[in-house]
Amino acid sequence: MPVIINGEQVDAAGKTLADYLSASGYDIRRLAVERNGEIVTKSQYAATVLHDGDTVEIVRFVGGG
Repeated sequence: MPVIINGEQVDAAGKTLADYLSASGYDIRRLAVERNGEIVTKSQYAATVLHDGDTVEIVRFVGGG
């Protein structure tokens, strides 16, 4: 079972969250990430390894006026 990120199956098992976000072009300064129902703090991105069956939600903050 692949990793589910924002509702899509992604081949990201074995990668750290930091590696996935970087490779996918995310700006970590403007993100909130939840893995399996729990918020992942930015300080834990490099230590958080994604596993088959994980569910990840990534929310980008957008400014505007």
